[in-house]
Amino acid sequence: MFDTKLLEILVCPVTKAKLQYDNEKEELVCLASGLAYPVRDGIPVMLEEEARQISQEEKEAYKRKS
Repeated sequence: MFDTKLLEILVCPVTKAKLQYDNEKEELVCLASGLAYPVRDGIPVMLEEEARQISQEEKEAYKRKS
């Protein structure tokens, strides 16, 4: 279980932009960088090399959600 209060203080390590949490995929998503950081056992892994690039379609879907 990820503590969403962390979203108030965590930022993307690449762009320093805000993140949004994807509960289904257990990822923190940065629309500015187009990266999704995994959350493992409730702990966000904020390493660029652990992140995955999100597709343009995913980015558009996240924009509609926010």
